[in-house]
Amino acid sequence: MKYGVYRFLVAACVLGTGMSCRQSPEFEVNGIIAGADGQVVYLENVGLSATVTLDSVRLNASGKFSFRQPRPDYPDFYHLRLNNQLNNQLINFAIDSTETLSFLADAGTFATSYTVEGSTHALAIKEITLAQLDADRAIRRLRKEYESGMISDSLHQHQVQEVIDTYREIALKYIYTQPMSTTSYFALFQQIDGLMFFDLYDRTDSRAYGAVATSYNHFYPESPRARHLYNLALQSLKVLRSERTIDLDKIAREISLLDIELPDFHGEKIKLSDAAKGKAVILNFTVYQSEWSAGLNTALGRIYDSHHAQGMDIYQISLDSDLHLWKNIVSGLPWTCVRDPQSVYSQAAALYNVRQLPAIFILNREGNLVKRVEDVNTLEKEIQALL
Repeated sequence: MKYGVYRFLVAACVLGTGMSCRQSPEFEVNGIIAGADGQVVYLENVGLSATVTLDSVRLNASGKFSFRQPRPDYPDFYHLRLNNQLNNQLINFAIDSTETLSFLADAGTFATSYTVEGSTHALAIKEITLAQLDADRAIRRLRKEYESGMISDSLHQHQVQEVIDTYREIALKYIYTQPMSTTSYFALFQQIDGLMFFDLYDRTDSRAYGAVATSYNHFYPESPRARHLYNLALQSLKVLRSERTIDLDKIAREISLLDIELPDFHGEKIKLSDAAKGKAVILNFTVYQSEWSAGLNTALGRIYDSHHAQGMDIYQISLDSDLHLWKNIVSGLPWTCVRDPQSVYSQAAALYNVRQLPAIFILNREGNLVKRVEDVNTLEKEIQALL
């Protein structure tokens, strides 16, 4: 009898009767990394607000590795991370089905000189990554030249803009020709020093967000990334207060909360959604090491003292790299203070399309984003009107 059951299961697998031989469809990532004996390679899922390690392996002299994971419900992003004593190097790619990706890389040039087979999107994402790295190196060089007095302020700004435009030209090639692709999504959200190449609140750039948002909504309407993109596009329209120039299929709904969860002073993770329950919230991205931080916190303190009893709170996200300095400062602050350990590469900042600091947003009592505040001097008036 047992033999008969076993034979039926084998036949079902072979004939494709709908019974799966595995518990779930999987994708595979394999390859060889030369010169990485003893190092660890990680497979990580890059989510909307956090990066999660899925698997890892310590490499031997052959450099071979192989990972298998359940395929995502919707197209999603991953990277291989090579962790050595000098730095963490990343290879970015996307998965949308049960594909098999094969990488060949060298430990010394892991992030830049690899080859990949099995996905045209992985090749395109490599092009975007290299363009981003080129821009990052160029802007760091220009900053040093400017700080040392080698170039003027106007020349520095002009050359930085040229670097940004070079990246944008490559990115827009995908965004407007393949807006539904993972490459376009990836290109749209790349950063330099944690700040975005595309400005959500620029009238021209908002069309790029709208193009990708509309395509994602059409092809992947239930995807969290599609909802995130729609929220950003609607947020852009609301803040710009312009006529509807982006086709969002006439969706007329409030912008939902783009949630964030980060550790506070005690290491306990605090959600923005919890802080915002029934309250008006000032969401502030900041860096305490900056020269303007003390003045900003003084202004926030006055507003907090005046309106906290009326149901107003502050959720302040620090992008400081110095944990000790951050703890020293926030120990005396009365509002919700959290820190993103990713610092200038914060995914939380990318979630809200932060392009410069400080960045200040206002959420109403229902948790909807209602305002981005450009001038801290107008912040109290905005809060008073909301309350």
